[in-house]
Amino acid sequence: MQVVATAGHVDHGKSTLVRALTGMEPDRLAEERRRGRTLDLGFAWTDLPSGERLAFVDVPGHERFVTTMLAGVGPVPAVLLAVAADEGWMPQTEEHLAALDALGVRHGVLVVTRADVADPRLAVRQARERLATTALRNAETVTVSALTGAGMDELTAALDRLAARLPVPDPAAPVRLWIDRAFTVPGSGTVVTGTLAAGSIAVDDELVLTPSGARVRIRAIESTKRPRDAVSGIARVALNLRGVDRDAVARGMALVTPNAWSPTTCVDVRTRFGEASGRLSRQMILHLGSAAVPVRLRPLGPDTARLTLNTRLPLHVGDNALLRDPGRRAVAGINVLDVRPPTLVRRGAGAARARELATWPDRPDGAVLLRRHGVLRRDDLKVMGCAVPPTAIDLGEWAADPDHWAILHTRLRQEVTQNATDRPLAPGLPLETARLKLALPARHLVTALVRPPLRVEGGRVHGPDTGPPPQVREAVARLRAELDPSPFQAPTTERLTALGLTGPVLAAAAKAGAVLHLPDNVVLLPGADKEALRILDKLPHPFTASQARQALNTTRRVTIALLEHLDAQGLTQRVPDGRHTPTPDDGDAPN
Repeated sequence: MQVVATAGHVDHGKSTLVRALTGMEPDRLAEERRRGRTLDLGFAWTDLPSGERLAFVDVPGHERFVTTMLAGVGPVPAVLLAVAADEGWMPQTEEHLAALDALGVRHGVLVVTRADVADPRLAVRQARERLATTALRNAETVTVSALTGAGMDELTAALDRLAARLPVPDPAAPVRLWIDRAFTVPGSGTVVTGTLAAGSIAVDDELVLTPSGARVRIRAIESTKRPRDAVSGIARVALNLRGVDRDAVARGMALVTPNAWSPTTCVDVRTRFGEASGRLSRQMILHLGSAAVPVRLRPLGPDTARLTLNTRLPLHVGDNALLRDPGRRAVAGINVLDVRPPTLVRRGAGAARARELATWPDRPDGAVLLRRHGVLRRDDLKVMGCAVPPTAIDLGEWAADPDHWAILHTRLRQEVTQNATDRPLAPGLPLETARLKLALPARHLVTALVRPPLRVEGGRVHGPDTGPPPQVREAVARLRAELDPSPFQAPTTERLTALGLTGPVLAAAAKAGAVLHLPDNVVLLPGADKEALRILDKLPHPFTASQARQALNTTRRVTIALLEHLDAQGLTQRVPDGRHTPTPDDGDAPN
């Protein structure tokens, strides 16, 4: 199936054409049929000679119903633009064309109606001149009279050719069905209709109703009055919803695939088709699909702006939409550039953002967004409407821009070096501190950044091993001079303070292996324990603590600390009578 919307000035024969083409009455309301004027959206369909089914969304032409017209045209890829031969190009025709051009509608057929009332050539010439500078400049032109039937076969053939040219949407794409009607069917419940632009919907599928976020299940599906188990875009569909009241659904809402769209109230956009953002009103209406949402506009650059929406909409980057200023009857097309724009609070932030956006294409891809954000979850790119670029750094559930990742690694090295300078006695930058400094969203991403000469140890990122810091080396040198004449005469706590070996300095020295720190604050030089074992091994076995003290020429405090340390290392062992002996397997002990 393909779907086409009508457009054109009021009373230029749009509904009459649809009736003649389909044999169906598109005007649903009694008031419409009584007045002969379309007031709301109408729907009809026909089978073309090729076998393609073509559905029509018939829209009102009166200027008071522009919002309704845009609700019908918004989700539809092609248009049937009607111009009456006896009236020619009219103001509402111009407004409809401006809206279609702003929305980027490129496919359509120009139909000059009432060819039996007036010579259509002037109307054709006027219309072709207006279309020449728009996206519809290549639309085929047909002149018809619905009253006499003249030209209707040619119009049907033109529509068949149009349907063959229309792109076929991806049936696997995420669903975003803009609701254009909602009503209750007795015995069935709430039913909504809309144009399924892409993706597929099946019975029992679960979709999300936006902006409420409610989960709803599809009870039944119809397309052109036929029950269906599943339907793919593009198609007109009616969905019977389970679990939602009629009062909770309205035109302008959307049913979307869960976790596939970005529900947002703030976007950065590019404005196009002649209306620079600086000339637009600050309060406007955003038309997207069947939604019409008031927005506040903040100009950024000549053709970029930030929109703050008063209703959350499900968006992807690259979405086309229309901004309308009802007071000036001005419209501008927009492309959504960023659905997660940065805050602009610093002086000059808006100008900097405009310069950045000026380098972006109208449809940013995953590489552009990843470059902007630096690091993103893969699912975040998905809900923005982009694939992970092949150049991305693979971080499991995360992806990183290669240039940004290289910058982060350099910054991490700088932060580790600075931390070592600022806190020489507590080497290593804590992972959480590094995460905050690098503005990373998860701590394990810091670990992923680490590569030689950096290393992670004890929850900290360390730089190259340069040995103890200067104050530690100086304190150890003083200790070495102190112990040189008598290696087991460990300084008292007071003397350690005088030597500068207390608190963080002593802890750093012990961690670096520059001192041997034993219980009872006994501090000796590295290797003192092995030297003590060599001396004690010459005593009669087993030996007492007193004999060990005399052999080592030290105090009882130092002797007990050394013996406990040697016992704990398995180099000596304590026998039942309290004496000590080297372990039988003392092959590692020095001779």
